[in-house]
Amino acid sequence: MASGKILVAQGGGPTAVINQTLAGVVLEARRFRQVERIYGARHGVRGIIEEDFVDLTQETSHNLELVANTPSSALGSTRDKPDEKYCQEIFKVLRAHEIEHFFYIGGNDSSDTVRIVSLEAQKAGYPLRCIHIPKTIDNDLVGNDHTPGFPSAARFVAQAFAGANLDNAALPGVYVGVVMGRHAGFLTAASALGKKFPEDGPHLIYLPERDFSIEKFLTDVQATYARYGRCVIAVSEGIHDASGTPILSLLAKDLERDAHGNVQLSGTGALADLLCEEIKAKLGIKRVRGDTFGYLQRSFIGCVSDVDQREAREVGEKAVQFAMWGKCDGSVAIRRTGFYSVDYDLLPLEAVAGKTRTMEDEFISANGTDVTDAFRMYLRPLLGSAMPDAFRLRFSPVEKVLKRS
Repeated sequence: MASGKILVAQGGGPTAVINQTLAGVVLEARRFRQVERIYGARHGVRGIIEEDFVDLTQETSHNLELVANTPSSALGSTRDKPDEKYCQEIFKVLRAHEIEHFFYIGGNDSSDTVRIVSLEAQKAGYPLRCIHIPKTIDNDLVGNDHTPGFPSAARFVAQAFAGANLDNAALPGVYVGVVMGRHAGFLTAASALGKKFPEDGPHLIYLPERDFSIEKFLTDVQATYARYGRCVIAVSEGIHDASGTPILSLLAKDLERDAHGNVQLSGTGALADLLCEEIKAKLGIKRVRGDTFGYLQRSFIGCVSDVDQREAREVGEKAVQFAMWGKCDGSVAIRRTGFYSVDYDLLPLEAVAGKTRTMEDEFISANGTDVTDAFRMYLRPLLGSAMPDAFRLRFSPVEKVLKRS
């Protein structure tokens, strides 16, 4: 090796456990004698092209462990989506600094960035090992049983809906909770794990894997309200009609768009408010409330799955091992074995880059407004230990004196 230098960066939306992965990379890399320096790029790929590096070799192991247990991206992140020209600039910087191992922790776009940078290095004949490390609360990376960050976010969603259900049972009405997920409904589906009794909410779950109809939605709400005297609803921000048009586009007058031209689904409470207005106006139900979970579900401190923490650390460690002992670039993937244990594979970058996994049909109920037991079995081990539980009084009625029938 010419330099023995490593560069690690974090991209995309922060999670509750992404710093476990960062610590896994740094601490595992320190075990290899040939590693001279471990650099971190601040704010992802933008930090690379701006040469905004920090020397993580000088960080203490104790502080790394403290940071590992802290949510969000310690190095900072970016929403930049590099094209070929952008990646060529990334490669120039890596080469100038004599980086020979590049680790990028992120989701779909991050995997594609690693793929392009890897190709640039191959074309130049430069010895650069490129490893993508999975991270996304959306759980939408292909080739993975699940992705680090998702279990902790799912734990938050399940607990939040369990609490919303308790509130709604005490003061009945309609509650709408909008959860992140443009194309994949895994996180919204996690709301089902907050149910304890059959009549608990969420009573209705709407996912982007199924077409959404306002008319059918109102019919479902009315029927549920008539049956239980209340209704708790979980809605994915990415719900769309049969033509693929986001429901938010159909209901809202003014729309914001993100840097990639997509309708801005996150960071706004518009969808929840608009659905609530539809219910009030067309069903005549007065007590209707809506929340948008937004950024709360990504890095909520104190609501972290211990399973997620462990696996996030291990994908970082395995990335370094694949880089040091392997002979090819790739994307680390989590594979489930047994009832619940995992192993790790290194997939070809082109098998993961730019692709999106959605919920499998076996996880979604036939009526499209609930999940199956197969999904519950899939998710429950990921939520970790010590999940809070909710109980209820056993009502023993006292005979009426004045209001006897």
